Amino acid sequence: MHPWINRYPKGIPAEISENQPDHLLELFKKAFKSFGSREAFENMGKSLTYHEIDQRSDFFAAYLQQKLGMKKGDRIALQMPNCLQYPIALIGALKAGCIVVNTNPLYTPREMEHQFNDAEVKAIVIVANFAHSLEEILHETKIEHVIVTGLGDELGGFKGSIVNLVVKHVKKMVPAYSLKGALKWKDVLKAGARMKYTEPAMSPSDTAFLQYTGGTTGVSKGATLSHSNVVAHTAIINEWFRPLLQAGQTDLMITAIPLYHIFALNVNGTFMMHIGAKNVLITNPRDMPGFIKELKKHKFTLFTGVNTLFNGLLSQPNVKEVDWTHLKGAIGGGMAVQDFVAKKWQEMTNSPLVEGYGLSETAPVVSCNPLDGTHKMGTIGLPVSSTELAIFSEAGEQLKQGEIGEICVRGPQVMSGYWNQDNEGVFFNKEWFRTGDIGMMDEEGFFKIVDRKKDMINVSGFNVYPNEVENVIVDHPKVLEVAVIGVPHPHSNECVKAFIVKSDPSLTEEELREYCEHELTGYKKPKHIEFVDELPKSNVGKILRRKLKEMEEAKAN
Repeated sequence: MHPWINRYPKGIPAEISENQPDHLLELFKKAFKSFGSREAFENMGKSLTYHEIDQRSDFFAAYLQQKLGMKKGDRIALQMPNCLQYPIALIGALKAGCIVVNTNPLYTPREMEHQFNDAEVKAIVIVANFAHSLEEILHETKIEHVIVTGLGDELGGFKGSIVNLVVKHVKKMVPAYSLKGALKWKDVLKAGARMKYTEPAMSPSDTAFLQYTGGTTGVSKGATLSHSNVVAHTAIINEWFRPLLQAGQTDLMITAIPLYHIFALNVNGTFMMHIGAKNVLITNPRDMPGFIKELKKHKFTLFTGVNTLFNGLLSQPNVKEVDWTHLKGAIGGGMAVQDFVAKKWQEMTNSPLVEGYGLSETAPVVSCNPLDGTHKMGTIGLPVSSTELAIFSEAGEQLKQGEIGEICVRGPQVMSGYWNQDNEGVFFNKEWFRTGDIGMMDEEGFFKIVDRKKDMINVSGFNVYPNEVENVIVDHPKVLEVAVIGVPHPHSNECVKAFIVKSDPSLTEEELREYCEHELTGYKKPKHIEFVDELPKSNVGKILRRKLKEMEEAKAN
């Protein structure tokens, strides 16, 4: 029995029921049957019901099967921001038995090429805004089928056409591209409506998602999440949300985190469908005036986000014009929720902002602060149902309460391993997943992260891994050596700083920034660049990032 069992909110069991759907197709089928006439997703003022999502995802699945010849286990990449096409394509791909590879639309061609080749992606659905990047590397991949969609394609009639027109010709957000043989989203669904969908035989162990993450070092790796991982996660979250859920009430979730992110995918996406809630999809939450304008239209009850999003909203002068009276609570994930942000949120909305913790490898949630008012600021909360957290030493020995070590997780939502990788060292005793985060359990059973993964940089909830950035920068012909660390940033938690040793004295900061502009996604680009004569190294020549961090801390003090 968990030592923290008495700290669980009232009515939340230590273990989830074993009576769960075998796979996601059963979970979706139940939701469509139970909530058919309810609105499921809304974007830019257009709503689709559960029945419409069911029907349109059938069309997509049928096209994948009948026209494209996609088989069970084939990988399909989805590369879109939040829009109505995402849940249709996501559910349709799963209905066809495919494995979904969620892809950040802001990835550079280099990053896309790595992910698509590693996953051996056979088909992709990509929003037109980023198709030019795909064009650059398509010939280097094994992708056979490309489906391109405009942001307005699911908005219907005149409105959809106007949105696509404005995005392309007024805002100039769709760079020119040429993808020979590419299919149009609308044509795919129209043709799929005339085809027969056949449900494949599925099992709990079948892979549902390859969710790419950097792990602790190097280029991104695909966390292999099975149908049973995600079904179990849905049951776990269902229990934890119980204090906020009321029988007979339809909840409305604000989804500003992109659905390709594991947090939104399985908390806002899968779980909200399980309870028949409605998701309002925010395509561009960075447009704060537009975001607030959208919030003012809804009587929302639930809200998820990252610390920077909550902090950004709080700083807007007209945020108090939003009706917060229906909000039951907000969950912060992806990065630490700062205490002052949580306090300001509580004061403004009269509802709690609590912190949870999870990883792509765990589908994602493994712990969360209670939603019954007993949350503890500065912690990542308590382990959720059917989930165990423990602190281990580097030698693999379980440590006592209050001792500091690596946070490890055991539970039904934990991945089986990384796709096509040697998983040696990923687990302790083949069952405890090593998060790489350093933490402790306090006297009340609440867990706290003491330090992030050794060298990982957390930019607005997205992981940046120094090795990847360094490997890109060092390819510049005028760079001799480079080391990358994270430094504090008031808006994004951390930002990237690069220390450069030149091989050619003519190298300028402007030249290096232009180079990074093409090679790295926005949040991975160095915010600060410092040219140095040499980098601190160990006696065997290993660059010591730790020394650079100490130097930065000394400057700050």
